Amino acid sequence: MTTDPPSTAPPEKGADDFSDIELQKEVAELEGHNLAEETAGTRRDIRAVWRWTIFAVGLVLSLFHLYTGYFGTLPGLQQRSFHLALGLGLVFLLYPSSPQDTRRQRWYGWGLIAAGIGLIVYVQVEGIADWYVWAPGAGILALVQAARYVPWQPMGMPAADVLLALLGAGSGLFLFFAYEDIVSSVGVINPVYVAVGTVGLLLVLVAAQRTLGAALVILAGLMLAYAFFGPFLPGFLHHSGYSIDRIVSTLFLGTEGVFGTPLAISSTFIFLFLIFSAMLARTGMERFFTDLALGLTGGTTGGTAKVAVVTSAFSGTITGSSVANTVSNGAFTIPMMKRSGYHANYAGAVEAASSTGGQIAPPVMGAAAFIMIEFTGVPYLQIMQAAIVPAALFFIAQFVVVHYDAKKLGIRGVPRELLPNVRMLMATKGYLLVPIIGLFVLLSLGFSPIRSAMGAIALTVGVNLLAQLVALALRRWRGMDDRLTLWTLLDGLVDATRVALPIIIACAAAGIIAGVITLTGLGLRLSGGLVNLAEDVLSPGLQLITFGLLDPTQSLLFCTLLLSMLACLILGIGVPTTANYVITATLAAPAIIAILQADLAEPTVAMLLMAHMFVYYFGVMADITPPVCLAAYAAAGISGGNPIMTGVYSVRIAVSGFVVPYMFVFSPQLLLQETGWVEGTWVFLTAVLGIVLVGVAVVGHLNTDINWVLRIVAALGGLALLHASWQGDLAGFVIGAALFAWQYWAGRGGRAQAAPAAAPAAPAAN
Repeated sequence: MTTDPPSTAPPEKGADDFSDIELQKEVAELEGHNLAEETAGTRRDIRAVWRWTIFAVGLVLSLFHLYTGYFGTLPGLQQRSFHLALGLGLVFLLYPSSPQDTRRQRWYGWGLIAAGIGLIVYVQVEGIADWYVWAPGAGILALVQAARYVPWQPMGMPAADVLLALLGAGSGLFLFFAYEDIVSSVGVINPVYVAVGTVGLLLVLVAAQRTLGAALVILAGLMLAYAFFGPFLPGFLHHSGYSIDRIVSTLFLGTEGVFGTPLAISSTFIFLFLIFSAMLARTGMERFFTDLALGLTGGTTGGTAKVAVVTSAFSGTITGSSVANTVSNGAFTIPMMKRSGYHANYAGAVEAASSTGGQIAPPVMGAAAFIMIEFTGVPYLQIMQAAIVPAALFFIAQFVVVHYDAKKLGIRGVPRELLPNVRMLMATKGYLLVPIIGLFVLLSLGFSPIRSAMGAIALTVGVNLLAQLVALALRRWRGMDDRLTLWTLLDGLVDATRVALPIIIACAAAGIIAGVITLTGLGLRLSGGLVNLAEDVLSPGLQLITFGLLDPTQSLLFCTLLLSMLACLILGIGVPTTANYVITATLAAPAIIAILQADLAEPTVAMLLMAHMFVYYFGVMADITPPVCLAAYAAAGISGGNPIMTGVYSVRIAVSGFVVPYMFVFSPQLLLQETGWVEGTWVFLTAVLGIVLVGVAVVGHLNTDINWVLRIVAALGGLALLHASWQGDLAGFVIGAALFAWQYWAGRGGRAQAAPAAAPAAPAAN
């Protein structure tokens, strides 16, 4: 939080330093880039037959969701199984197996083979599993290794991956067509069903490794082992244990595991919102947002960094992916920041921190925000309402930090002549905002998220077609960029599927973890253990340190929040935000709710939102928190900086993301809960002033440098303003007014001394 920003810039790097052809090219590239064209980790050189196959399957999946969105979703297991079936099939065609280039990788691969063979032999010899479990397991293991080591590639695609794709699609489609028989035979062990379930479970884990990395796979594997080995575990981990047949049946043949709540939301709300995002991208929304960000902030102090913040904030509203935003926007904003004088670590940190905020920015937040609907029972409109103030504070704090860092480093903005004209932009392209406004209106009128997303998609297409008619009437049709044609429409639908694949797999793998937690009762035991640890160990120590300023309930709540935050950040070491939220919403959120609820019969909506938004926020913040900070690593790959230091600076820039969640738990008014419009407006304004003070405390500079004592005082004043109470507001106002007044007079004195010294340097008259 207190690390000063590095810089490669000389003092007072100004606008004149940017007036060259290279910068004009960078601005043009930033305006013209397209997020939809970039997906990391996928195969690049795919022959036409497979490209068309992928296109056709992706189009079918998108059309399926449009059909069910309009005519009504199918029965739960059927809707979700079709969603997963095509998703699994596409993953094995699009995402290659991990390379085995180094000796270490080869040893690791052969070690996994040996472990897999040993496990299969063990369950067979010990009679733990019948042939319909170990035989499919052996087949999947053989295919996974063949995809790595067998060079046979008919028509350019590894034969093993083609078989894995067919098995993945087949396991899901089997449930799609046989769901009535499966539902009617609950509790009966059917060898065919268990064999299909074994294949499906294993392929979900393999697909997760290809799209998301090993961490989620390891965690899901440990949970599967826990479900079986429960009788041999000590203490609160002990349970009676379950047979492999029961585990497979529960996790793949019902709606408690793979096809549980996360995949239910992915197969309904999330996919339709991804189609909406893809349509917005095809109609020029990204370029519009980029031009708007450039026009509004590019010419100000530290303009290139502010452009990165605003562009990522805008992009996040329609993508909700921190790593995707970082890779897409960062390819253009990071080089611009480096050229303006920012160090590589700092430039990468600005992009990573602002891109992470996309997952908390309405209307299209991260996938986990939609899952929150099912966990809390709160309508999506109310979740968006609760997210507005924290999201605004998140980006305002970043703006404050990069602004005063730029002042401290002497980094100015881009010449105005290189930037778009905001008035002209709004006059010619402002109509692009209509679909986003329409989405808010539909949700406000009480339409479901599914209906609202469908309406927003239709509005996006309709507005673009209307703009084309107007352009045609004005004879400007040929000059109109981003026209929706039949091809771009179909391409957008396929792109929505491609973007959805990691989310589908993350939801399926998270369902395995959540299913085991529910099956074994681990959730209740861990939630109780979390509260007991906070109550018996941490809370007494906190009260001692604070000299009793916190009452026992507040102390217990703070300690529980601290432990929950640590759990979210630790899980975020390799688990994506969606899975992170599913786990912590099952384990940590109930503990927070229990303390907030106290003696009430039922928790209020505000309590549910406070707890779930808290764990959601820190699941998001894990993307920039060292040591494994995915967004920071992505940014460092572009900037050439150090990933860990990029993460450290990201935390510093995104300081509000680590402060505001604590404040809205103690002050639900920040979530616009339990408050009216007048009080809500006041709370927002005071919170903005508070987060400005916190940002100033982080930077340690206004007009002049601020010493450590005043930085601490400024931080305390900011926290006081963030807490919704008149005493805190009064104290914060006094501190803020005194600090800014002192800095004004200190800066005025410095300018007065500098003026006489500058006079002799005036050029002589000719």
